[in-house]
Amino acid sequence: MSRDTNNFQPGILAAVPRAARYVAYAVGEPRRVKPALAALAALADGDEVVVGVGAALARQLNASIAGLRPFPRLTGAKVDVPANSSALWCWIRNDDRGDILHRARAIDTVLDGAFKPRLVVDGCRYHEGRDLTGYIDGTENPKGAKAQRTAFVTGQGAGLDGASFVAVQQWLHHFAKFEAMSAREQDNAIGRRKRDNVELEHAPASAHVKRTAQEDFDPEAFVLRRSMPWIDGARAGLMFVAFGASFNAFEAQMRRMAGIDDGVTDALFRFTQPLTGDYYWCPPVKRGKLDLSRLLR
Repeated sequence: MSRDTNNFQPGILAAVPRAARYVAYAVGEPRRVKPALAALAALADGDEVVVGVGAALARQLNASIAGLRPFPRLTGAKVDVPANSSALWCWIRNDDRGDILHRARAIDTVLDGAFKPRLVVDGCRYHEGRDLTGYIDGTENPKGAKAQRTAFVTGQGAGLDGASFVAVQQWLHHFAKFEAMSAREQDNAIGRRKRDNVELEHAPASAHVKRTAQEDFDPEAFVLRRSMPWIDGARAGLMFVAFGASFNAFEAQMRRMAGIDDGVTDALFRFTQPLTGDYYWCPPVKRGKLDLSRLLR
């Protein structure tokens, strides 16, 4: 699929901004949902505001979106992987936090009554794109045409082509635990050297790089990561955001990280934990605005 078709939310492919706000919403007054979504579609361009719709909201609207499902409860996981079911998600992207505030207020105005925020998280870029542990995030991201094939739906028809599916998790870092590890232990947990980002040839099986090596799955499990650190007072971590043409690749990686496949738990769980987990369908755009034709029939 070519970018010239201009039917996907462009913020998904764009570089990660300096700042962001993530807002997950629950339904407020059901009778006001459709007018609010129509107003949001006119306001959101898919660039500075990327929008996702949860499975429960699609069901409420009697909309059938192939591949959209709730975040899974991973039976047999050796660690806790929370599952949530928010109705709507907005990723507000900008290099200026003031602009983010004003855009968020505009969104709150058009959604007022129909939806109510259940989670608001402010993100930021750390150095040139590192996690707050100091490691570069998203090194193995697909690029160019492969990124588009990875992230976007094709061949399903109007109102669906150009859509994407996104997995969103808020991870809380326990810095005292991480700092108690030696530099070698930290590198082994990630599977890369912090100082030069080189992958370790003999990393342990629990290393994050080994657990999530996208080409090692059958079929291959590539996702397009657009994660950013978040900070709230003394609490901080990573807002993990992964787009795909389906949820399958993310789910395969998460199962392996959680130790379901082979009993080996990702070493990340030694110092960080997911607080939330949500799935959303990110609709395509049409003439620069969200195309919600599959929801608002």
